[in-house]
Amino acid sequence: MKLKQISRIWISIIMTFILTTGCSDQGATVVKQPEVIYFRLAEIHPSDHPTTKADKEFARLVEERTKGRIIIKVYDSEQLGPEKAVLDQVRFGAIDFTRLSMGQVAEISPQLNVLQLPYIYRDSDHMWQVLNSDIGDFFLESIEDKGLIGLAWYDGGARSFYNSVREVKTLSDLEGLKFRVMESQLMVEMARALGTSVIPMAYGEVYSSIQTGVIDGAENNFPSYETSLHYEVAKYFTIDEHVRVPEMLIASKKILDRITEEDLEIIMACAKESEIYQRDKWRIEEKESEKKLRELGSIITEIEDREAFVEAVRPLYDRYANDYLEIVKRIQEME
Repeated sequence: MKLKQISRIWISIIMTFILTTGCSDQGATVVKQPEVIYFRLAEIHPSDHPTTKADKEFARLVEERTKGRIIIKVYDSEQLGPEKAVLDQVRFGAIDFTRLSMGQVAEISPQLNVLQLPYIYRDSDHMWQVLNSDIGDFFLESIEDKGLIGLAWYDGGARSFYNSVREVKTLSDLEGLKFRVMESQLMVEMARALGTSVIPMAYGEVYSSIQTGVIDGAENNFPSYETSLHYEVAKYFTIDEHVRVPEMLIASKKILDRITEEDLEIIMACAKESEIYQRDKWRIEEKESEKKLRELGSIITEIEDREAFVEAVRPLYDRYANDYLEIVKRIQEME
């Protein structure tokens, strides 16, 4: 037999051996890597906002605790749309997570209005005492029938009135002033009960509308009043704190199709940790913002008779929380 023929035979034998042993169950074990699950979280605030930072801390904790199996990408600055549109998409599973003002969620789950009734909280500590109790847990769970999973509460600060006309210290000082308020029927009725006129408009139109006299002012918290530059056209800020509107970190129930019960527990634990992170960041931001506004020349005053404001809006409690008056009573009596 010729040398070339022998060489071909040996090459053929070697190749057959390699192929059969490579495909054999007795060969080297292939380690299958766990599948990485990617989720999206929608946020309207900019990247440097305390709430956005908390969103990112939540995402970081989830990735760390799941050893990289679950990665949540935060899309801030309305990249995925405004709050109302995002809420609809989360309900149907097009977006996986979001942080929303409770006022927005209350439009589809009216029972949440209980937690944003005007003057229901004495201060920030009182609100957090409520949210971290069984009352807060009840309302987080109350949105499940809307296709949502309530994960945690975030701080949205206290909303107060500011205007370009005069200092507001008493209820009568509000009379005749024209305000833009948060887009919620409860907030509209609250402002009217306090004696003001309400003119609906998008938040982005407020600055120019105050500047041109279409409205006299609006209402929001210190950081938003500052970052929107509304202090430039409305220097009178009244600390009346008519509402504290908690924010909700929520998930679409559709995520349950892709994760285990164990992973859901990890996600919920991470959300609770990010709640503490956000709360601390918000308090720092709020204090720094107030200090800066005073230095910039804003005239900041407090109301003289809070009870007069409380009495003016009391009829709204029966209208918006009639089925939950026992919970309202528990909130008000909580020490």
